[in-house]
Amino acid sequence: FFFQAEDGIRDYKVTGVQTCALPILLDKEFLKYRLPLASVERLYTGCRWSEGPVYVGDGRYLLWSDIPNNRILRWDETSGAVSVWRQPSGFANGHVRDRQGRLVACEHGGRRVTRTEYDGSVTVLADGFQGARLNSPNDIVCARDGSLWFTDPSFGIGGWWEGAPAPQELPHAVYRDRKSTRLNSSHL
Repeated sequence: FFFQAEDGIRDYKVTGVQTCALPILLDKEFLKYRLPLASVERLYTGCRWSEGPVYVGDGRYLLWSDIPNNRILRWDETSGAVSVWRQPSGFANGHVRDRQGRLVACEHGGRRVTRTEYDGSVTVLADGFQGARLNSPNDIVCARDGSLWFTDPSFGIGGWWEGAPAPQELPHAVYRDRKSTRLNSSHL
């Protein structure tokens, strides 16, 4: 659903967080989903293009990618501070936490899916299928059984904006990684 601010963004100095005031519901079908006391908050500006937010509840912070700036940012829920969590990020896009709470990222730059281990090291989970390189893994989810499902369009290899120019080796597809077993594909 969509909300449109009637008179823009207001900064309520009480919390220091910018809040979108007076939302207007554009489709009345979604009125039943609206929480009357909830608001939309703007946590940060200064990104060229933001994607892939993932909330880390046990740490009380949010991570997201600023893809063209090749970095992952971190917003601290307790202080409201924003800092760089990782740079370079491999032009990371989509993120998810696996069943063990580790960050899994889709990286356009490396044309791969990676996992950040508890010690901060990075493990490559997938970077190809049937002998060909992935295009630019984009969005990802983790299923209950620990399987990772991700999309692989060619956005990140089309130019310098979110990766590097490269030939497309595979069709756009959705993949499933069944916990370090064979990578499966569903072509779209």
